[in-house]
Amino acid sequence: MVLSKPRDIIYELVGAYFQRLYTSPVKTKALTSCVFATLGNLISQKLSGTKYLNQDSLVAFALFGLLIGGPVPHYFYMYVTRFVRHPLGFLLIERLLYTPGFVALALYMLARFEGKSHEVSQDQLKKLYWPTLVANLKYLTLLQYINIRFVPPVLRVLFVNAVGLLWSIYLANQRAKVTRDRSRNM
Repeated sequence: MVLSKPRDIIYELVGAYFQRLYTSPVKTKALTSCVFATLGNLISQKLSGTKYLNQDSLVAFALFGLLIGGPVPHYFYMYVTRFVRHPLGFLLIERLLYTPGFVALALYMLARFEGKSHEVSQDQLKKLYWPTLVANLKYLTLLQYINIRFVPPVLRVLFVNAVGLLWSIYLANQRAKVTRDRSRNM
């Protein structure tokens, strides 16, 4: 029978995702993160009304999702859940230790993946780090608590990627503002 109903297609996609997640979790999470990060950047560029897509930015977000955004959270969740069972303890470790480092890594590596020099990447990191970290802690802490407390472990990175789609839009907008401001001042 042909998959004629959207519901059947969704079931097939979810089934395929779970199959891949079981057989190769890091690869699956990396590819999923790549897709979500790229889509978030694309949406951000479209919402900003740009006439031409910034392909360097799209590639940077894709590479970040593939190489860092999927694998790093996978291993973080895997190792921390072995040692910390209480959701509040896990949340504190995630918010106070992991998040500051991950935000710095994300901002720096996105700039590097765009082909910017070390100096320009550092300068961008200095300008964006505190506002981005504060926004992350302010807006994403409740969602992260929901993720830790109520989302089954097998779906946590997928939940983070869904939230990450919105975060990618925010992050791409913030980075674009800094780039525009920098070009105007030159």
